[in-house]
Amino acid sequence: MTEIEIGRAKRGRRAYSFDDIAIVPSRRTRDPEEVSVAWQIDAYRFELPIVAAPMDSVMSPDMAIALGKHGGLGVLNLEGLWTRYDDPTELLEEVATLTGQAAVSRLQEIYTEPIKAELITSRLKQMREAGVTVAGALSPQRTKEFAKAVVDAGVDMFVIRGTTVSAEHVSGQAEPLNLKEFIYELDVPVIVGGCATYQAALHLMRTGAAGVLVGFGGGAAHTTRTVLGVAVPMASAVADVSAARRDYMDESGGRYVHVIADGSIGRSGDVAKAIACGADAVMIGSPLARATEAPGKGFHWGAEAHHQDLPRGERVEIGTVGTLEEILFGPSRVADGTMNLIGALRRAMATTGYTELKEFQRIEVVVQ
Repeated sequence: MTEIEIGRAKRGRRAYSFDDIAIVPSRRTRDPEEVSVAWQIDAYRFELPIVAAPMDSVMSPDMAIALGKHGGLGVLNLEGLWTRYDDPTELLEEVATLTGQAAVSRLQEIYTEPIKAELITSRLKQMREAGVTVAGALSPQRTKEFAKAVVDAGVDMFVIRGTTVSAEHVSGQAEPLNLKEFIYELDVPVIVGGCATYQAALHLMRTGAAGVLVGFGGGAAHTTRTVLGVAVPMASAVADVSAARRDYMDESGGRYVHVIADGSIGRSGDVAKAIACGADAVMIGSPLARATEAPGKGFHWGAEAHHQDLPRGERVEIGTVGTLEEILFGPSRVADGTMNLIGALRRAMATTGYTELKEFQRIEVVVQ
């Protein structure tokens, strides 16, 4: 591992973003129709390696249902507007009209409404009755408080998602969440993250998680790099966590933990590069927020944007490009990689001769 001297007292490893790498064609090509992009985590099979980011601008119960019927996994933010208000439609319309710095203060005000356990139950019930895989997300800080309501509502998959999540959180204020104990006692598979390093991922895998989210402050609406100075380029992060998965398989006698890239995936090429670096699937926000059905109405923001003490995100205008179906499957009317994500992934795999996602993880990449 080569380190670069930053100054006499500090050295650092060179890391790469998705923009820094490219996929190399192989000696064989195939027809895109022969390619499978399906994947499976625990007992659940999905026809698309697409997991929706649990963000209010991306996922409503209806949007999660629609994505599920298309073959992906919609994850509802269980600390968002849909579990704070009986009908947040008017508030979502208001957010789309906010301008300048007023957007942050108004978002902070809107999200002071308490989370209601009965709304968690009703939203997840709505998803379950539609016949799709039901997934909901809580932050580590809220998991203990609302976990029972989530499990009792019949969730299929529990997502614990934060800007960064560790298996060993030290706190002098309150008893921290013991991830290993929590996951062991739960009857449903847990996806947890984000993390961005080999060691942090290995610790999360040892808690019994079914999947690990890879990413830190890399989303389109995040300002974590600017506010905290913390970020990790995603190509290197995914490759490091994939190495942790390989070593954990040896350590555990063959237990496979799924790696889900979560951050800096805005275009179809990023999806392909994430899988080429070792991801099993991708968690995306902004690409889906561009759908005409998305609750953000052309705007995009995450939980960091309305943090009460230190906002580390923005409400950004990204516009709309087409329906959810067009964004996933085309036909595309633009040449910038924001539509027909799955068609582009199939073609990338076919161009390099691969028919399965796990095979495609072995493709050669180069640094540009």
